Amino acid sequence: MDIHKLVKKAQKGSDKAFLELFQQHEEAIYRMAYMYVKNKEDALDIVQETAYQAFKSIGSLREPQYFKTWILKIAINRSLYILKQRNKIIPFSPEYAEQQIESSCEEDIPLAVTLQELIDELDGQEKSVILLKFYQGYTFQDISDMLELPLGSAKTILYRGLSKLRKSLKRGEIS
Repeated sequence: MDIHKLVKKAQKGSDKAFLELFQQHEEAIYRMAYMYVKNKEDALDIVQETAYQAFKSIGSLREPQYFKTWILKIAINRSLYILKQRNKIIPFSPEYAEQQIESSCEEDIPLAVTLQELIDELDGQEKSVILLKFYQGYTFQDISDMLELPLGSAKTILYRGLSKLRKSLKRGEIS
């Protein structure tokens, strides 16, 4: 069924229409969430919370053709919220942390920095723009609409983020 009809039905209260819409984009939502939170459980929680938030606010969607953009924006916001919550966690005492470092050094685990780890070090906007552009294939216009940024700012943020990644690569931070 056409996306416009499904969105209109969902906005009128059809659970079945909303479910069909959501299932079409569930995998993309999970992938986007996982890129932010880096673990399956949190990513699945984000998918579930995104479904709830989207269902609750489907009436606010003005342009049915932007359903995917709208729902991914909800997922990104939920992901960023989870990451903020993680930062509020109190770390272990220094003695315990030292014990963990010593035991992990004994295991002789190679310390390779991956591209994903470098992307994780970018600020929130740079990370969002890069993920939407290269991992999801959105255009600059779509990205600027989704993140509510001027078009020029979306481009600037992307190029600034890419520049940071290049500098990290040149310094040999990836192997």
